[in-house]
Amino acid sequence: MSQIFSFSGENDFCRRGAIYPNPKEANLLLSFGSLVDCYFPPCKRSRVVAPSSPFSAFEDKPVSIDFLPEECLFEIFRRLSGPQERSACASVSKHWLMLVTSIRQNEIDVVPSNKIEEDGDDFEGCLSRSLDGKKATDVRLASIAVGTAARGGLGKLSIRGNDSSSKVSDVGLRSIGRSCASLGSLSLLNLSTVTDNGLLEIAEGCSKLEKLELNRCSSITDKGLVAIAKSCENLTELTLEACSRIGDEGLQAIARSCSKLKSVSIKNCPLVRDQGIAALLSNTTCSLTKLKLRMLNVTDVSLAVVGHYGLSVTDLSLSGLSYVSEKGFWVMGNGVGLQKLNSLTITACNGVTDTGLESVGKGCPNMKKAMISKSPLLSDNGLVAFAKASVSLESLYLEECHRVTQFGFFGSLLNCGTKLKSFSLVNCFGIRDLTTGLPTSASTHCSALRSLSVRNCPGFGDSNLAALGKLCPELEDIELFALKGVTESGFLHLVQNSLVKVNFSGCSNLTDTVVSEISAHNGWTLEVLNVDGCTKITDASLVSIAENCEILSDLDVSKCSISDSGIQALASSDKLRIQILSMAGCSMVTDKSIPALVRLGSTLLGLNLQQCRSLSYSTVDFLVERLYKCDILS
Repeated sequence: MSQIFSFSGENDFCRRGAIYPNPKEANLLLSFGSLVDCYFPPCKRSRVVAPSSPFSAFEDKPVSIDFLPEECLFEIFRRLSGPQERSACASVSKHWLMLVTSIRQNEIDVVPSNKIEEDGDDFEGCLSRSLDGKKATDVRLASIAVGTAARGGLGKLSIRGNDSSSKVSDVGLRSIGRSCASLGSLSLLNLSTVTDNGLLEIAEGCSKLEKLELNRCSSITDKGLVAIAKSCENLTELTLEACSRIGDEGLQAIARSCSKLKSVSIKNCPLVRDQGIAALLSNTTCSLTKLKLRMLNVTDVSLAVVGHYGLSVTDLSLSGLSYVSEKGFWVMGNGVGLQKLNSLTITACNGVTDTGLESVGKGCPNMKKAMISKSPLLSDNGLVAFAKASVSLESLYLEECHRVTQFGFFGSLLNCGTKLKSFSLVNCFGIRDLTTGLPTSASTHCSALRSLSVRNCPGFGDSNLAALGKLCPELEDIELFALKGVTESGFLHLVQNSLVKVNFSGCSNLTDTVVSEISAHNGWTLEVLNVDGCTKITDASLVSIAENCEILSDLDVSKCSISDSGIQALASSDKLRIQILSMAGCSMVTDKSIPALVRLGSTLLGLNLQQCRSLSYSTVDFLVERLYKCDILS
């Protein structure tokens, strides 16, 4: 006790000597009593402060598990009984989180558990996670890796970074690779900080990977793709875009190892050349069904390989292939390998000429859908020849083919056979109005055409619509967008058809007479009507719609000259069951339309009131509260 209270029991306490021979006897702690003669010195003794705990003198430093070396913590974590326990430990601190996610699956010492698994647990790899922008960090990836491992496993992961401040590195991918063995789909977008090391971790730990997308990952090279090819033999989909350091070596490795590859999309990868494309096609002849080649430095050789080895290709997209000439398309068509091709998309390829396109049509006898855009060398002769050769064609889309005129348009309709169901013309400035009539035998050639779309072709006029009315009597879906040259008489040529969907948006010459005739003749078939921006449309059109249309569900009268009377006419109809109503920019609609809009709200699912300046804020708030089942834009 003398050591505890910092005195010896002799001179410091009584200068005449100790009272007892043994100062540590138990009775030393008792009261001395009045019979003991003691002398106390006159000097003042220093104050003694007892410690808060009698054991604190023996404690040098606080003891914590945090002071254990990482090797010891690693051994503890890898011996935990299951992913739930490791997830609980990872929640303690960031240090523990990163340490837990550094454990590989083959390093886990599995301890037999007596717990009975409950029915209804998540299937392996059923979870999907997406990180975007500032949320994409290494710590968040580590949390996902641990958390999903305890709940069935991560199946799909998408990470979209930010070039200026990307916080995802190889460390984050290491966490995923070592904890998410069930990962089946991985998308890395705009991650310049991720290198081959990160992809190596994915390859080593995620052998079940089936889908891989690398977009603007400038630090990943062929080395990373080779590692994926060696470890992920079940890869079925590969997408590469703007990966400046990936080239033929990586694609050749994929071709050698991934025999199940079904879909390949490569865009703007300058190191990808003919050798890589040739390896892909020649090694995946029996499996590859979808192929997209866009903005690549490939030549005619690649298209020749596609035409010869693309035996299973059903969807082919070629875009921005500036080094491919007419010869490439001609050889591809004559390669007779694209017998199963169903859909073809060609955009901004200078090699698309009349001869090349005709050859492609002959070499793809089962092609049903063709989209040709930005082909300045394609003329009327090539389009008509392509229509004749494509005996199975059902849908044809032309955009920015300025050498195609009205003769090519009608010539393709007359020669496409009896299977063509859809035709679209977009931004084709070579189209003009017909000055001569069609042959008398032409009336039986387009009986299968159901859908026609003409968008922003300023030369398209009334004569063309008159010819279409005779040539295509079975039209159901008509879209005429921003055709300033079409007048009332032109629109009336299409009235006699059993129309289902009509879009005349941006046609400034459309009048109430046309809408009234369409609603009167197609009241039992019309489902969608869009007259957005047709300023000559007034309440008279809405009255006719209310009287005749039985099954109309989608009506767009934005920026039309309608008022409260027209809205009230719609609401008073017992036939209408409108679900989508758009009246954006209708400045003559006021608060007086509240009762009518409430009545219409019994069936409405969507209501667009944007830029209706005569409607007060209180009216909009009332409608939002009253029409709680309807999505309102204001």
